[in-house]
Amino acid sequence: MESPFKADAVKGKVALITGGGSGIGLEMSTQFGKHGASIAIMGRRKQVLDSAVSELRSLGIQAVGFEGDVRKQEDAKRVVESTFQHFGRLDILVNAAAGNFLVSAEDLSPNGFRTVMDIDAVGTFTMCYEALKYLKKGGPGRGSSGGGTILNISATLHYTAAWYQVHVSAAKAAVDATMRNLALEWGTDYDIRVNGIAPGPIGDTPGMSKLAPTEINSKARDYMPLYKLGDKWDIAMAALYLTSDAGKFINGTVIVVDGGLWLSRPRHLPKEAVKQLSRTVENRSRNAPVGVPSSKL
Repeated sequence: MESPFKADAVKGKVALITGGGSGIGLEMSTQFGKHGASIAIMGRRKQVLDSAVSELRSLGIQAVGFEGDVRKQEDAKRVVESTFQHFGRLDILVNAAAGNFLVSAEDLSPNGFRTVMDIDAVGTFTMCYEALKYLKKGGPGRGSSGGGTILNISATLHYTAAWYQVHVSAAKAAVDATMRNLALEWGTDYDIRVNGIAPGPIGDTPGMSKLAPTEINSKARDYMPLYKLGDKWDIAMAALYLTSDAGKFINGTVIVVDGGLWLSRPRHLPKEAVKQLSRTVENRSRNAPVGVPSSKL
């Protein structure tokens, strides 16, 4: 689809995107680049990074990849500093690295729970912590005109509850809480905006292949309000909105991009049955005798 944003929406900005080599992360990298930003992507797999950087550069986008694990503070520090050294500034940090898999709570080991918490929650804070120096108003590569932007990729799982996702629900709840607290503190002290995006089911992504493999005969679409999967493009457009001047007064907010799925529940009754039941109950109410209560006084 054609972008609704001007081609220079984030021109001159430098974006560092963790997990930016595949899926939603790569689409955000691509769209940021197409709209004028220079791109640094961080990931654990060199082959994936090299392929993504090659793809971005083939589109005329200034891009570089850095190997690193968000769970390791030394890696986070090195990648942030390398991004600054390469481009001379850092304007946007996107925390898109995440871990996930389907597992019932009783089959999830504490180590498995900890791993997802470390990637999603601790990793997000670690990247923010190391990037603060370069994102804050008046920091290296920045003038006194304003601070940068942080964008965390979250989820809606913890808004209610989700089957076989206790680890991710807990981690994303922590990510959202971290976002709000940083938006308060760093927005006040350093002029940094911190927001989030909560994607729903997005087609053609590693996440969907893990959480909704073809082996599962899911009827989720039967009660999705928009009756379809989202596109990676949808998330990238929300990211552009939040990190461009269009979102300059938005801070401490999570934008849900899921077609209304988190509001959805399976129908307990077919629509026609509801109509018939409603008429039956209404008729019964009208025909019921009206009793006059007696008083004991």
